[in-house]
Amino acid sequence: MIPKSTQQQDVEDPVEEMLKKTGCMELHYQVQECIAETQDWRMCQEQVKRFRVCMDKYKKNREES
Repeated sequence: MIPKSTQQQDVEDPVEEMLKKTGCMELHYQVQECIAETQDWRMCQEQVKRFRVCMDKYKKNREES
């Protein structure tokens, strides 16, 4: 039997997979870190803005392809 922790590592999170494709994963982590540290998403607007710009750029590139 495989230990549970090893099984969990083999299963990819669909959201994480999507973020890897966008190239915006690091910015997403920055938003999460800021929210975890401040406990207030309103304090993280700069990080949210950078993430949004990255995602918008990804969407625009996909539409043009």
